Amino acid sequence: MAFLSPLGPSDASLLALAEAVRDTGYNFVTPTPATHARVNRRPGNAVAEDLRGVFGWSRSFPAEVMPPGLFELMRRAEVAVPEAGEALWRSLVRLSSLAGELFLHSAFPTSAADAVFFGPDTYRFAAAIQAELAARSAPVRRAADIGCGAGPGGIVVAKACPAAEVVMLDINDAALRLARVNAALAGAAGATALHSDLLTGVGGPFDLIVSNPPYLLDHARRAYRHGGGALGEGLSVAILDAALGRLAPGGTLVLYTGVAIVEGQDAFLEAATQRLAGAGLAWRYRESDPDVFGEELEGGAYDRADRIAAVVLTVTKPGS
Repeated sequence: MAFLSPLGPSDASLLALAEAVRDTGYNFVTPTPATHARVNRRPGNAVAEDLRGVFGWSRSFPAEVMPPGLFELMRRAEVAVPEAGEALWRSLVRLSSLAGELFLHSAFPTSAADAVFFGPDTYRFAAAIQAELAARSAPVRRAADIGCGAGPGGIVVAKACPAAEVVMLDINDAALRLARVNAALAGAAGATALHSDLLTGVGGPFDLIVSNPPYLLDHARRAYRHGGGALGEGLSVAILDAALGRLAPGGTLVLYTGVAIVEGQDAFLEAATQRLAGAGLAWRYRESDPDVFGEELEGGAYDRADRIAAVVLTVTKPGS
């Protein structure tokens, strides 16, 4: 197991920047990309006038809109880039509020191959984890967040279970950087960011495994968005397969994902049912939101889909 090194100078500056923004009382709830684009297209919204415009809405900004010292921290953290031909800058990161914490993630639009996504799915994912922890009677000693992105799942677990060892796993180094800084920002000492493809980089059983994988088909195959399979369910099925063999007695998997419903049929539920039937495991499956990313239905891979639903699969192994 290769643990990531402590925060280097650039990451330490990014942490100091996030702490300074937090100290201003900053708060921002990140909407869907479609809503984000609509709001930014409104007259007068092209240039940021405050920190929410800079770090929430990802608008261009003049350096003087920043409180003293913050712009220099942005420069040291290497997250301020100049706009071509103008005396304006743009942040490479956003800051979003969730569960009483702030989380760094990629700026809008998330078009880069290694972008780190955060949005309404993240809030629903966190709510699913919190509901499971509230219902759980056994302690969580060891937990994993597969495909952690910016780390919200693992950090929610680590804050609720401060004695637990929590590993935040991803193949995206940009995500691991932000997860590492976000854990420090939240004071989640038990959460560690590790490079791992699913669970291959870590050994042993887990009391809790959580995951919010990408579930769309993306022609560019960007890691934060592309789920693979026939209609985006491939990675979710792979995570289910990986997790089933690694649950400790009494251990639980909380898998939040999205599925394309085609003529009333849910391909992920069918795949999960095949794997779980007769396995002696307790499981629940529910739609968290019946209609997400509706813009994806306008053509291409989803031209036969009725809708894309957000779902939560919870699987628990019997205790010893």
